[in-house]
Amino acid sequence: MINIKIDSRKVKEGDTFVALKGNTVDGHDFIAKAIENGATKVVAEKEVPCSVELEIVSDTNKWLADYVSETYSKEVNEMNLIGVTGTNGKTTTAYLTYQLLNKLGSKTAYIGTIGFYLPEEDFIEIPNTTPNILDLYELLLTAKEKGCKNVMMEVSSHALHQSRVKGLNYKVAAFTNLTQDHLDYHVTMENYLEAKKLILNQLDGTMIVNADDPYGESWVSSYDNTKTYGLNGDDYKVLSYVDTEHGTKIKFVFEGKEYEVETNLRSTFNVYNYITCLSLVNSLGYSVEDILSVTPDIYPPKGRCEQIKVKGGEAVVDYAHTPDAVEKIVKAFSENKKGRVITIVGCGGDRDPKKRPIMGRIAAENSDYVIFTSDNPRTEDPEMIMKDILVGVSTDNYDVELDRRKAIVKALNLMNDNDVVLILGKGHEDYQILGHEKVHLDDAEEVRKYIENHK
Repeated sequence: MINIKIDSRKVKEGDTFVALKGNTVDGHDFIAKAIENGATKVVAEKEVPCSVELEIVSDTNKWLADYVSETYSKEVNEMNLIGVTGTNGKTTTAYLTYQLLNKLGSKTAYIGTIGFYLPEEDFIEIPNTTPNILDLYELLLTAKEKGCKNVMMEVSSHALHQSRVKGLNYKVAAFTNLTQDHLDYHVTMENYLEAKKLILNQLDGTMIVNADDPYGESWVSSYDNTKTYGLNGDDYKVLSYVDTEHGTKIKFVFEGKEYEVETNLRSTFNVYNYITCLSLVNSLGYSVEDILSVTPDIYPPKGRCEQIKVKGGEAVVDYAHTPDAVEKIVKAFSENKKGRVITIVGCGGDRDPKKRPIMGRIAAENSDYVIFTSDNPRTEDPEMIMKDILVGVSTDNYDVELDRRKAIVKALNLMNDNDVVLILGKGHEDYQILGHEKVHLDDAEEVRKYIENHK
């Protein structure tokens, strides 16, 4: 579709190959391979032996962002681009919005952590919450070609800071919350916030803001056209919510009228995810009444508070991998528990180490029992990651099992009637990263294997 490539293996006859310098790989090392595969032009940052047209630029990443955005932004901006940014809740909010708009008859695509979704088609996995600008524009052009009126996007702080969404104009966007994460990249919370707020420079319409988040006021004061939601929301004011067996009943007020809705999502954080989604869709022009009419037909994505009946209790698989997300889900299930809450959690390697002892403390203090295990250790020693986690733990209600499969089995063996086992950190992911290698591991699949083996 776009005859530009940044991966030499994907080059076809007539393509232009752009040599990007990454953290671990330098595209300049693959110029010869790109030419062998049919590249007729190379864009590079230095003189290299080259048998085709060579354009030398000071920054190939900038060249790529400029070229792609200038060439294709007008076409993709003919669709309604909807963005959601924040630390937690992006995926569920975006996936619910994707479903709602399609249920309302407005064909919509989704781009985010769990992949690229088009209605009635197989999803495509993507490597990042927000892909590189070339892949992102390819997906957007595909959505337009398939007849989509809207694209619902998760927009990460990395993508905003690195200009991966350059040239995109959002019709409406939302801020969910800001809690500690990605400080290995942003260093400070202030930098992290400012990276998120870059989306305001690309927003043509309403910014939906969580009024209950400590950083909410910063968004309101930075942009004229805002609407707020939450218990303290001015526009979508939540009055109350209560868990049911399968979801949550929510009462809220909009434009002076009180509404009640029952969703298929449990826990307090999903109240916020749903109201964010409702606010986005309403701001696109759909009535609250129409939105409520299709709410019974929407469900959380895989690995987001995914509940599986086990013995006389349940296992819950969730992507919670930040201190705030872990605290919210553990407290949500603890507040309504009939038995014990047993939590399985770990921390990823090569990522913000400062959050590890915080997550350890939160899990131990709010659970009846914890099994600390490996998440994606990547190139770090799992035992060293575990030492960091345990620095924050002052209780004795825990065990350590670095083998994640064994940790899941151990927790399920401990279950009694009405107990809940929270398996946190990986959610939809069906792999574990050990060193530089991905090996198959799916938390929900492991639970179902356990059930099958213990019939």
